[in-house]
Amino acid sequence: MTDSDASSRHPFLDALGERLRLLRARRGLTRRAVAQSAQVSERHLANLESGTGNASILILLQVAEALGCSLSELIGDVTTSSPEWLMLRQALAQRSETELQKVRLALPDLLQEQADHAQRNRHIALIGLRGAGKSTLGKLLAQTLGWPFVELTLRVEALAGCSTSEIHSLYGPLAYRRYERRALEEALQSMPEAVIATPGGLVSDPDNFQYLLSHCLTVWLQATPEDHMGRVLAQGDTRPMAANPEAMDDLRRILQGRAAFYAKADFSLMTSQQTTQQAFQALLALLAPRLA
Repeated sequence: MTDSDASSRHPFLDALGERLRLLRARRGLTRRAVAQSAQVSERHLANLESGTGNASILILLQVAEALGCSLSELIGDVTTSSPEWLMLRQALAQRSETELQKVRLALPDLLQEQADHAQRNRHIALIGLRGAGKSTLGKLLAQTLGWPFVELTLRVEALAGCSTSEIHSLYGPLAYRRYERRALEEALQSMPEAVIATPGGLVSDPDNFQYLLSHCLTVWLQATPEDHMGRVLAQGDTRPMAANPEAMDDLRRILQGRAAFYAKADFSLMTSQQTTQQAFQALLALLAPRLA
């Protein structure tokens, strides 16, 4: 192979070939046996293993089935990085949602990454989409308890020195999540007690969301999509609807996509069809046993 051939090869294909060779070796299979089972030519498989074969997704699926592994294991993700990861994944693969939840809840204690019960109760985090009432109810709750109120988005912007939209446009979503995690950690470490209104998208980062669940008493403030949109517009922010006739459909899709994560909160409260005071009294009633 010439230097020009090597420089033109894609690193992903090189890594794919290496994983394919490793998986085949682990299973003690010859290249011919895998090729026959996957119904591809041995030459094609050899090209894949050398990093020079640009396979279609269907070919990769056939090869994965021939190796008796998942497509994600062949392509490569974090759970293929070590034997321990693979064994953990296999042990959890056929478990129900309820069993998986038990494992997730036990992990922070097992790894000593969870705040103790009393400490979690002193940091109350409100989660949910924008317009659910996190800021309004959060401020009322903080005033009633005599605790500081934290608008986490403002702390993120203070750390970055620019607005949320500028963070995303200048540095990208991964940088925003790093600022978000740092802001959350600093708030929890600097305040023995606090009520925290979180950004609606925090749940889209599993690591940040797990950290929040492990260190805060969490409440999902729910509302209908119409109320979410109406409250944002009532605040004078017309951006959600500007030049976007499908804004409501987009909002419904976002809510649907995040609902299963929001539902991991300790409590949930529907704020639609309630006045601010009614929703606040309902929130106090929910939290009363944990604040006693």
